[in-house]
Amino acid sequence: MKIITYNTLVMNEGGINLQAGMNFGIRGSYSIVLMSTLKNAPYVDEMLDDGVIKYEGHDQYRIEKAYKKRVDQPIKNKSGTLTQNGKFHLAAQQFKEGKRTPAKIKVYRKLRPGIWADMDFYDLVDGFTEHDGQRNVFKFLLRPNFDNFKPEESDNIDIVHNRYIPGDVMQEVFERDEGKCVICGAKDNLHFDHKIPFSKGGSSKDPKNIQILCARHNLSKGNKLKY
Repeated sequence: MKIITYNTLVMNEGGINLQAGMNFGIRGSYSIVLMSTLKNAPYVDEMLDDGVIKYEGHDQYRIEKAYKKRVDQPIKNKSGTLTQNGKFHLAAQQFKEGKRTPAKIKVYRKLRPGIWADMDFYDLVDGFTEHDGQRNVFKFLLRPNFDNFKPEESDNIDIVHNRYIPGDVMQEVFERDEGKCVICGAKDNLHFDHKIPFSKGGSSKDPKNIQILCARHNLSKGNKLKY
């Protein structure tokens, strides 16, 4: 999992200056969502234990901030067109009904202002509403997509389980390692690395087992257990 700046995120996506969290079909063949599990996040996004993301839909636009969290999240605009909630929900229902393949979703996870984790691609497999105690909100299930995953090449990088690192662990490790490679001090092309790979019993939930490495040292680590 790469750690990137917002500017790199924009460059990755062809120069699109992403402001909204939900962007259905914005890249043609795939959609983009921006997520956060930080305490001050405006929406309740979750990383479930099996690596699935439970992503919350977005509130009604152009409404006073004091009322946003009191009204149901909309599926349609006043003009009758689908909101982002509606577009994601329709794609999820069509997948469940066998009418389409799952929509591909590129996920970026906010670690702190200006710093993001590139979570790679997920499949949109479900969409539904939940009552949060005040109003109905949309929830979308995004399942890790492993189309490009090669187990024989990724024991060290541990691509599958990198996605399972809880947000608070990412935050703690990023601050502890001062946002740079613990070996050479590089501040670009960074990755979260398991000291002991998940496949060998290493934990994704223990900050002591996670470190930041640059791409060069991450790849050169191989199967060696370095501390």
